[in-house]
Amino acid sequence: MITARARLALAAGSAARWASRTTGRGAGAMIGGLIAMKIDPTVLAELGRGRRSVVVTGTNGKSTTTRMVAAALATLGPAGGSGVACNTEGANMDAGLIAALAANRTAPLAALEVDEMHVPHVADAIDPAVIVLLNLSRDQLDRVGEINHIERTLRAGLARHPNAIVVANCDDVLMTSAAYDCPKVVWVAAGGGWAGDSVSCPRSGELIVRDGTDWHSTGGDFRRPTPSWWFDESALYGPDGLVLPMQLALPGAVNRGNAAQAVAAAVALGADPAQAVAAASSVDEVAGRYRTVTVGAHTVRLLLAKNPAGWQEALSMVDTDAPVVIAVNGQVPDGEDLSWLWDVNFEHFVLPSQRLPVVASGERGTDLAVRLGYAGVTHTLVHDPLAAIASCPPGHVELVANYTAFLQLDRRVQRARNERGRGPAQRNSRLP
Repeated sequence: MITARARLALAAGSAARWASRTTGRGAGAMIGGLIAMKIDPTVLAELGRGRRSVVVTGTNGKSTTTRMVAAALATLGPAGGSGVACNTEGANMDAGLIAALAANRTAPLAALEVDEMHVPHVADAIDPAVIVLLNLSRDQLDRVGEINHIERTLRAGLARHPNAIVVANCDDVLMTSAAYDCPKVVWVAAGGGWAGDSVSCPRSGELIVRDGTDWHSTGGDFRRPTPSWWFDESALYGPDGLVLPMQLALPGAVNRGNAAQAVAAAVALGADPAQAVAAASSVDEVAGRYRTVTVGAHTVRLLLAKNPAGWQEALSMVDTDAPVVIAVNGQVPDGEDLSWLWDVNFEHFVLPSQRLPVVASGERGTDLAVRLGYAGVTHTLVHDPLAAIASCPPGHVELVANYTAFLQLDRRVQRARNERGRGPAQRNSRLP
C-alpha cells in the first residue's frame, strides 16, 4: 500500500497527463511525473516498493536492452506478462520512471532504463534486484560532463547496494571498473567496439593494453574479468556449458550484446534461459527505431545514433547499396555542442566508386556537411529530412538521425500516414 500523499500525488499527475493529451501538447508522461514529484518527493520510492526491478543503464542501448529485459521477464508466467512495468518510450529520468510505474501499479516486476547520471539516487529509491551496466562513452559533454566522473559516481552508487546483482559488460573498461568491487557480478562479454574513452585505467591512470578481446592495465592489477555469458553470430553461451541458438529480429552485433545482457538479467530473476532468448529475439522495434516506413516513393529504414560510439554502431548497420540520409540537430536533448561529429568515422562512406547519394540534413546539416567534406564523402545538403529523402532516387533509403531529428521525422511520418488515412472531408473539416 502506498501512502495517502502518494495517492494524491499520482491522482494529480494523472490529471496533468490527461490534460496534456487532451490539449495535444504531448503524451503527458513527463508532466504527470513532474507534478507527482512536486506533491510527494518520495513517490518514486513508494511506487518501487515491493517490486523486483531491473535497472538498465549505459550511454548506448538502454531502450533496446530494457525492451528485451521486459520481454524476457514476461516469460515468468503469472508474474510476467502485464505484470512487467516498463518505460517503453525511453523517458529515463525520475518523472518518466514515475509515469511508467504508476501506469502499472500492481506489476510485481519492472524493467526500467535509467539515465546513467540518475542511477545512484534511483537505486536508492527503488532498491533494484538487478542493475545492468551496458557501456560508457562520451555523450553530450555540455550536459553530462567528463566520462570518468560518471564512472566514479556509478561506482559509489553501486557500493550502497551490495545485495543487487550487477550484470556488467566486461568488454567495456569503464563499466567493468564501476562493477569491479561489487560482491554479486554477472560478467557478460557484450562487445566493446568503441575504445576511444578508455585508453587509460579509470582507477590508476595506467595505460590500458588490448590484445584481441582481452585487456588489462599496464600494472596488471585491473584486467578483463572472465565472462559467464558471451555470444557469436549464431548462439548465446552461458554458465555450465549452456548453448542456445540466438537469431534476433534486430540487426547488428551491438544488439546481440544487448540481448546477451538482457537474458543474463532475466535469468538472474529466475527466467528460463531458452524462453528468455526467444522473447528477447522477438523484439523487432524500439520506439520506432529500426523500423521501415513508406515515405512517398521511398521505403526508409530509421536508425538512431546519439554520440560517437552510437554512430559507429549505426553506421556499421547501414546498407551502403542504398542512398543514405544523415540528419543532425543540435537541440538541448542532443547536446548543443556538436564537436563530437569529428570523432565519427564518416570515412566509412568513402567507397571506391561511390554512385549512391549521401545527403546531409537536419537543423545542423551545414555542420554535418562540413564534416562529410573533410571525410571525403561526396554529398548534397538538404536541411529538411523529408525533402532530403525525396531528393533520392525512388526505392529504399537508409536514414540515420540523432535524437531530436529522429523524433521530429518520426512524428512527421506518423502525421502524414494519419492524413492519408483520413478522407478529404475529414481533412477539410478541421478548423484552420
